[in-house]
Amino acid sequence: MNLSLRQIEEVRQYVRHSGVTDLLLEDDLVDHLCCEIENRVSVGQDFETALREAARELAPDGLADLQEKTIFLLNSKKIILMKKVTFLIGALSAMSLVLGWTFAVLHWLGARELFLGGLFGFVFVFLPLLIIDRFKRKIRWMLSDKIKYISGFVSCVTMSVGAIFKVMHLPGADQLLLIGTLLMTLGFVPFLFFTMYRKSLS
Repeated sequence: MNLSLRQIEEVRQYVRHSGVTDLLLEDDLVDHLCCEIENRVSVGQDFETALREAARELAPDGLADLQEKTIFLLNSKKIILMKKVTFLIGALSAMSLVLGWTFAVLHWLGARELFLGGLFGFVFVFLPLLIIDRFKRKIRWMLSDKIKYISGFVSCVTMSVGAIFKVMHLPGADQLLLIGTLLMTLGFVPFLFFTMYRKSLS
């Protein structure tokens, strides 16, 4: 039994409303689901039930989850390389920060350079790469997730610039540190715990 044009359009709308945004994948999913639905309808199952069961059988965790896994598989080499670079920069920056702080406590030469270099690398290289990776991997973002990441990044940058200004005795350091702290306290922290609470219920 062949599906009608109206039924095919219903399948397409179902795929779109499931969170699938890639047009090529959308076409493939519609074709696959239509074939499976035709088989099910031909043995007496009604269209709506056949659509739901075919979609559940194809993607038990949802069609949007299937899209995320497909994108990862298609770009796995690039993603793995990006992760290696990101976390290598993060590790080197953190090591530089710790060494800079230790050198400062011991009053050794190079403390300021190590601390500032680590801080700059962590905030202006590692964090942006990490956030880009998160946004590429996660197709569906709740508003709370967006606020959490954006406020966290902006507060880290603001506090880090304030710390750099403080170390270099530049004006405005205290104001930047205060603004960054407020953003962290009133923006990032509440939404971090809200998203953790929401995930604990699911």
